[in-house]
Amino acid sequence: MKLQKLLSYVRRAVEDYHMIEEGDKIAVGVSGGKDSICLLLALKHLQRFYPKSFELEAITVSLGLPGANYDDIKALCDSIGVNYTVVHTDIGPIIFHERKEKNPCSLCAKMRKGALNDMAEKLGCNKVALGHNKDDVVETFFMSLFYEGRINCFAPVSYLDRKNLYSIRPLMYVPEYEARSFVTKNNISIVKNPCLVDGSTKRQETKELLADLSKKYDNLQGKVFGAIQRSYLKGWYKEE
Repeated sequence: MKLQKLLSYVRRAVEDYHMIEEGDKIAVGVSGGKDSICLLLALKHLQRFYPKSFELEAITVSLGLPGANYDDIKALCDSIGVNYTVVHTDIGPIIFHERKEKNPCSLCAKMRKGALNDMAEKLGCNKVALGHNKDDVVETFFMSLFYEGRINCFAPVSYLDRKNLYSIRPLMYVPEYEARSFVTKNNISIVKNPCLVDGSTKRQETKELLADLSKKYDNLQGKVFGAIQRSYLKGWYKEE
């Protein structure tokens, strides 16, 4: 995928759901994976021509697990002129060693989001950009259905009243394979996920199930995504 195509996806999402306003200061959550790197680069390029001016900060929440190295992210942020902050935490040891969680993903996500939002607030940001792609939207919808018995999905834009912060998801129109293609074709280094359960999570199970179903049902992802947009789930409805 070329940069122009990535930008077209992101700009359409930003405009469809009014994600960016004049004077925003946006903290980009950068894990170092393909999606967060795509998000950071897309927003930096968008910043150069978007009619509403906004500032960017890049934030990585370190889980405190061995094997993670963020030097390449620091170098990338320096090269594009974005301030970079690493938040050092003990989330990994707490979840895997102290609490020994059998299903750690939900608690880990809450703790990482809390650390990210705290730092965004300290840096004076009013919005936090998260790197959820189109596949993540569909997978989250099915995970809510399968594991919680709810018809639900995170919204493109959500307000965190306790922090007076908005969460935005500008990558929501980007299929995962296109994000992967972008970082590969541009020789961008990504950080390997140090999580001890990476590849064996409920999300991975859901991803594999949907991959199997997609072989039988044409454009399954697009149909489900469109159904979510046409639904009245909070924050999702978009008139055609």
